[in-house]
Amino acid sequence: MNNAKITPIRDARTLGVPRMLVLGLQHLFAMFGATVLVPILVQGYGLPLSIQTTLFFAGAGTLFFHFCTNWKVPAFLGSSFAFLGGFYAMANMDSGIYAAMDPAEKLQYACGGVVVAGLLYAVLAAAVKALGVTRIMHFLPPVVTGPIIILIGLNLAPSAVSNAQTCWWLALVSIAIIIAANIWGRGMIKIIPILLGVVGAYAVAVAANLMGATAVNAAGETVPLLDFTAVKAANLVGLQPFLSDFTGSIAKFDLSAILVMAPIALASMMEHIGDMSAISATVGDNFLHDPGLHRTLIGDGIATSLAGLFGGPSNTTYGENTGVLVLSRVYDPRVIRLAAVYALVLSFSPMFAAFVNSLPAAIVGGVSFILYGMISAIGVRNIVENQVDFTNSRNLIIAAVILVCGLGFTNGLTFQIGEASITLTSLSIAALAGIFLNAVLPGNDFQFGKSDTDDTANLGRY
Repeated sequence: MNNAKITPIRDARTLGVPRMLVLGLQHLFAMFGATVLVPILVQGYGLPLSIQTTLFFAGAGTLFFHFCTNWKVPAFLGSSFAFLGGFYAMANMDSGIYAAMDPAEKLQYACGGVVVAGLLYAVLAAAVKALGVTRIMHFLPPVVTGPIIILIGLNLAPSAVSNAQTCWWLALVSIAIIIAANIWGRGMIKIIPILLGVVGAYAVAVAANLMGATAVNAAGETVPLLDFTAVKAANLVGLQPFLSDFTGSIAKFDLSAILVMAPIALASMMEHIGDMSAISATVGDNFLHDPGLHRTLIGDGIATSLAGLFGGPSNTTYGENTGVLVLSRVYDPRVIRLAAVYALVLSFSPMFAAFVNSLPAAIVGGVSFILYGMISAIGVRNIVENQVDFTNSRNLIIAAVILVCGLGFTNGLTFQIGEASITLTSLSIAALAGIFLNAVLPGNDFQFGKSDTDDTANLGRY
């Protein structure tokens, strides 16, 4: 059965409450791996970023975003990978006030930089509101945003492989379940392939673990497939750090930390625009026009600032959940808000956070194989549907430079401003290069919001 033959569902209430609850759970699983991975990685740098706080502000930030966008945009806000370079740089700063500073206090200064980064969204939102989205998007046509969307998926691809290779057979089990459910499944089975892939593969992992199956960790060591030690030691209910220790979690501000963290907003804002384009293309509604790019930017930016203010990581609209929209074809934002409520509730359980961490990396990798590929495919679709002419040398050069920058600068670009070391990620370099070339090269004839067809997924034409 072809997925394209399924009529999109725009009001999930027609499916009934039980099915809506399950669909929300699927979006929760889609975002969980990446959202939780950010604090895990930052903890590896030596900064005590809390998983519970991360979950709380993913849920709260998503609900705030939906409020700002008039409840129209089916987007989930999870923790951003773009800022990992900034957290790493902050962890290694040992000059000036940061010499011999406690890691917890360093995290507070890093989060202060996140607050400022979020406020930069408001600056761009004001420009969009003052000048109009048409003028702004003249500098961000599909020849720029399309390759950026493609890069979002491609940059995530190594993470999928890295996770999957810890236990290839288990990753293939999750992939097989997702494909089977999506292609041959009927009814509800066809709508929740991601959830079935996670739960089904986890059930297989539990059985295999009882029989002595093993996996390979990041250090190359053979370890049990599942480890519940942390789950047994955790409390069922517990407050997030910013509630139990407010003064030890609230953000602090210093120019050096701001110069490290805030410029990364350039990358995350481009990710935001790319994700909004992807969601628009997926759902068939032009969200850059209604409710408007300025509203989505404000929702994302203020959510990021609030998270940083209380010791959480930056937020970003999640491509993983866009992949779920593609597969399930359920476009109702209510389902996303259910996932946000789940995240809020679960953020009060240290035991649940530990349980999620017990999910084998191979299952996360298998699911990511499908989702990350879907993101890149949406970028291709964005380019095709907007009829970007690659026989035009101008368009070809812009796309080529974006792709090479995004894939070539694997370690980003680091430079010094005073005593602060600033790192631009490969995606930010690609976005800046694309925007610059699109602005200076003659022949930009893109018309935002105009299409030769009635397909509202098209954001414009050339």
